[in-house]
Amino acid sequence: MRAFVTGTDTGVGKTYVTALLTRSLRAAGLDTVALKPVCCGERDDAEILRAAADDELTLDEVNPIWFRTPVAPLVASRMEGGEVSVGGLGEWFARVAAGRKSVLVEGAGGWLVPLADGSTMADLAARLDLPVVLVVANRLGCINHTLLTLESISSRGLTCDGIILNSLNGAIDDSVCTNREILVETSGVPVLFETGLGEQQLDLAVV
Repeated sequence: MRAFVTGTDTGVGKTYVTALLTRSLRAAGLDTVALKPVCCGERDDAEILRAAADDELTLDEVNPIWFRTPVAPLVASRMEGGEVSVGGLGEWFARVAAGRKSVLVEGAGGWLVPLADGSTMADLAARLDLPVVLVVANRLGCINHTLLTLESISSRGLTCDGIILNSLNGAIDDSVCTNREILVETSGVPVLFETGLGEQQLDLAVV
């Protein structure tokens, strides 16, 4: 499996879901590693992804660009004097992913977060030429956020292979109970999994 994991927003659980997928795919015998091209703020996300792949890669291989300021990458690069190059990240990906059948790349923030002057996280996904997996916080309001993001993915000629609905706090209400059915009905994109707190592995047989 190769995929670019994005979210409808920051804080929807992309790292949690990406690590969960990585552990599950490796348990199924795949050579999966998870990558985080850009981190802003703490580097915890990259460390979690590295651990999910049994520390097979170095932290700098997993995460080549790290800004200390917890803002959008474009803002962080301007504040700290760094630079993000979509082309450079494409070269990094080619090196790290060479010969590997299964790679997950987790974006920073949401789908259209500014990455560099004139480019967004969506442009990076296009540069890497990966199908997209969309992580959605399973809560009231997620239908609109999901459909808008899927529309943007499609407008760039990219394919979304599936949605993962992630429950952030375990709360259950009418919205949480109906989001999956309505999203499949209105988007035509499959919901691959519904995830929640504390899971260690997914049943890949259901996909």
